[in-house]
Amino acid sequence: MIPLSRLHRCLQGVTPSQIVTCDRAGIPNTTYLSQVHYVDERHVALSCQFFNKTRRNVEENPYACVNLLDALTCDTYQLDLKYVRSETSGALFDSMATRIEAIASQTGMKGVFRLLSADVYEVLDARKIDEMLVEPERDDSPPPSVLDPIARPRGELRGLHHLSQRVSRAVDLDTLLSSLLEGLQEAYGFEHSMLLLPDETGKRLFAVASRGYGESGVGAEVEMGDGILGTVARERRIVRIGDVHTDLRYGRAIRRSARDSGLTPSPEIPLPGLPDAQSQLALPLVAADRLVGVLALESRKPAGFDDWHEAFLGVVASQVAMAIDRMLERGEEPAHPSRASAQPASERVRAFTYYRNDDCMFVDGEYLIRNVPGKILWKILRAHVHEQRVDFSNRELRMDASLGMPELKDNLESRLILLRRRLEERCPDVRLVRAGRGLFRLEVDARVSLVEKDSP
Repeated sequence: MIPLSRLHRCLQGVTPSQIVTCDRAGIPNTTYLSQVHYVDERHVALSCQFFNKTRRNVEENPYACVNLLDALTCDTYQLDLKYVRSETSGALFDSMATRIEAIASQTGMKGVFRLLSADVYEVLDARKIDEMLVEPERDDSPPPSVLDPIARPRGELRGLHHLSQRVSRAVDLDTLLSSLLEGLQEAYGFEHSMLLLPDETGKRLFAVASRGYGESGVGAEVEMGDGILGTVARERRIVRIGDVHTDLRYGRAIRRSARDSGLTPSPEIPLPGLPDAQSQLALPLVAADRLVGVLALESRKPAGFDDWHEAFLGVVASQVAMAIDRMLERGEEPAHPSRASAQPASERVRAFTYYRNDDCMFVDGEYLIRNVPGKILWKILRAHVHEQRVDFSNRELRMDASLGMPELKDNLESRLILLRRRLEERCPDVRLVRAGRGLFRLEVDARVSLVEKDSP
């Protein structure tokens, strides 16, 4: 019997698995599974969603057969199973349900496409099926690098040590976020990553730092509970998907079936990040039972993330969560903003338009930012234009009731980071530069025009 731990790639859902059952009369039934979950070396759990015939067969005859396919080597394995029990609550059920619910939300099938039970089976035998493929000609060349989803030049522990050092040396939130994503690429080879933080309402996540996405990553927003990232945030559970496209196609097929039956699914949520991502790993950042963010990683390779990535990055996520939570705490030094002469500006004019009804800011007719960061920028630009101010403090922003900052855990630092990076991308002539603890300076290399309107 092959140890189940050697079949980890087959259990990531990159390719659908088949289950065969028989009723008491011996009449077989074959269907596809969306998830075969590793429980331990002698048990797996199968997701029960719509398999009424399979469930009836198992109640009459507890034996089943499952075929697994390794998407990277095309090796096929067969599991001989015996039904043990069904779980509708608990850690196993919650872990499987979170993954399925994330896909359901991403395809607009929340509440329809859901886990009914986690059916636990004893594994009686696990063997490779040699007759499934024609034996290829002998090739003595080294195996392709795709067989190792992520290169490990530093080793697992050394990479973890390297990343932890970078995080612990960060002196401010901006440096912490940049060091984290850079360290993930250096230590583990993750080229595409994104970190999202909850906004002041706690109902939405916004991307405050990204790597590998160009301009499209920072500023992306996800509603809490929507899509893969929103589900991870709400449930505070890790979700790893070996083949994003396969899972989304499965969910969309159920969506079409539901629509044909007269149901009206909600709109599909666009997935921020790579348009051709094959695998995804998302981890909640939790400190003292509080969600402080979500770390999302993507890869263009199927099965791009392994069990050890999930375990090691879970340790990193805990460390980062505590660091973010600590840096978001208040305790800045008193600041005394000064007035200064307006900086020399070029003949270039940057036209800022603020829509007061929804706190949305445009620059030169293009969307820049909204909500609290939009109100902050409008306040700063008005002070600069009308009072010739260039120096500001976090404290004065917190004391300004018109900004609507919550009394506790206002996430001001993260909103300023987002504002700073959006300006770098969309309007580099206007910059917010750190000037000390709790202080920042406005630098302007163009003339600023301000217009305030109601929302169109």
